[in-house]
Amino acid sequence: MSDRQSGHRLALFPASFDPITNGHLDLIERSRALFDETVIAVARNVSKSATFDADERMEILLSVTEGMDDVSVQVFDGLVVHHAQQIGANAIIRGLRAMSDFEYEFEMALMNKHLAPDVEILFFMTSQQYLYVSSSRLKELVRFGASVDEFVPPIVAEKLKEKLAAQ
Repeated sequence: MSDRQSGHRLALFPASFDPITNGHLDLIERSRALFDETVIAVARNVSKSATFDADERMEILLSVTEGMDDVSVQVFDGLVVHHAQQIGANAIIRGLRAMSDFEYEFEMALMNKHLAPDVEILFFMTSQQYLYVSSSRLKELVRFGASVDEFVPPIVAEKLKEKLAAQ
């Protein structure tokens, strides 16, 4: 019996997570409040060059979600919507910060809904304190020696410094 047939509510939260931020963690917590299980899906083939490879991102995610029994972490290749179908997800969670996010996400959601009409696409508006936080901005701060401790879990701040501070 599939998860959908059993009434088990499963959300897929896909992203590059390069790196995970406190804003991502906020979305995970909000997803956990609505779903029985949340699967964090690390995109292996991201179009942008990644600071951390997929295995490093998965390791970091496993560390920051330790103790969240209703959260699992996976690495995936291919289309998000196909991965959602493969794992029996009821919904795909996407975060929105600004209008530019909305335009991109809206187009992608329409295509995903066309490909998989039974998978809902849910947009979570970012919490106000994370509105201006992006992984590219955080990486730039680290490269110039600024602290990012208030924006990311401690392990992420440490890993970013290891990777980027010397550049």
